[in-house]
Amino acid sequence: MSSSPFSRLSGAPGEEAALRFLLRKGYRLVERNVRSRWGEIDLVCRSGATLVFVEVKSRRSLSAGHPLEALTPAKQARLRRAAFLYMMRSEHPKASYRIDLVAIILDQEGRVKEITHLENAVEDE
Repeated sequence: MSSSPFSRLSGAPGEEAALRFLLRKGYRLVERNVRSRWGEIDLVCRSGATLVFVEVKSRRSLSAGHPLEALTPAKQARLRRAAFLYMMRSEHPKASYRIDLVAIILDQEGRVKEITHLENAVEDE
């Protein structure tokens, strides 16, 4: 699964904003942009003892819909598989984890207008 250079660049301000938001909430960054055969995990963080896989969706306009709407069932399935693979390769494969969504609306200059954090946005099957 490849992304265009444009989408990679347009996602960067949203990802940075999401990371700053989570760090202010006490999360700790473990890794970013973890790639696997199932796709990319934007951020891997820790919240207490829980490993948190974070999907970041950002938009500069709502013409393509709200970023909350972008977490389709197919994307959720890919995130579940990517998180499972990450856990199996980790030092603690049975540790507690969850998948969160951070949805961000940016203005045309890339400043955050709205940010929504949904914990446990993708549940186990």
